[in-house]
Amino acid sequence: MTILARRILLVVLGLTVTIAPAAIVNAEPYRRSLYRHWIDADGDCQNTRQEVLIAESLDPPTLDARGCAVVAGRWYDPYTGAYFTDPGKLDIDHMIPLKEVHLSGGEQWDAARRKAYANDLDDARTLIAVSAAANRSKGAQDPARWVPTNLDYHCTYVAEWVAVKTQWGLTMDARESARIAEVQQSCPAALTGG
Repeated sequence: MTILARRILLVVLGLTVTIAPAAIVNAEPYRRSLYRHWIDADGDCQNTRQEVLIAESLDPPTLDARGCAVVAGRWYDPYTGAYFTDPGKLDIDHMIPLKEVHLSGGEQWDAARRKAYANDLDDARTLIAVSAAANRSKGAQDPARWVPTNLDYHCTYVAEWVAVKTQWGLTMDARESARIAEVQQSCPAALTGG
């Protein structure tokens, strides 16, 4: 039986997500280098990290003399509920961490699709500026093991997690799905598809 044939469908937040059995073995071990990120896709000298910082700054950001790097701005980190003015204290988080992407179907992607996910500026949910400490606390964990400390963001976090997984055709394991369903129980209908 193929991996695809063994997957079961689950509807979460009104979106169809594939649930993968935990026993599936990945064809290629995860390495961060498989997901080339922080590229300058449009050739304007601002890489993906800088583009996210510019897009998410609440005030017009200040750039360096060359116009390539953000040196100041004001950002809200929904993971912690804190504001930041120093971009050096922020990481750009992949909503679905690269390792989780790989374990959820990305191991079957080609290099171009991996790079596209790692630098996705088309969907603002995929990449988000958050405190470096929060991002490192999250690591490669899914919602079964980590949710933001900002309780007011839990519903949005799981809704965006599911939306990004759905958009990229990624699977969810049973623990991840169960935790998302648990969080949803206290969410407004607008965020649960109800």
